[in-house]
Amino acid sequence: MKPEVQERIENLISQNKIFVFMKGTKLMPQCGFSNNVVQIINSLGVPFETINVLDEPDIREGIKEYSKWPTIPQVYINGEFVGGSDIMVELYQTNELQQMVEVALAS
Repeated sequence: MKPEVQERIENLISQNKIFVFMKGTKLMPQCGFSNNVVQIINSLGVPFETINVLDEPDIREGIKEYSKWPTIPQVYINGEFVGGSDIMVELYQTNELQQMVEVALAS
């Protein structure tokens, strides 16, 4: 991965408490998995930011290498990689996600 791509990824993650690398935007997700993640975070009523990896091929490939995770979407909370759609659903159902978000927003 190019150093400038890695730096951009790190800046996006560090400057936002909750950040999602996704296909589409939070207003117009362009895949079902990205839509699931957006719906889950929206249901928590917390602020979050996203980037549309379909518009940025360097970021799309770079984030997979950065996280060592092969799929999109990817969710970061408080600078830590949480996972993709399936993991977000599981964390939400067990209330772990709500706790993670509360801790992140309080710090």
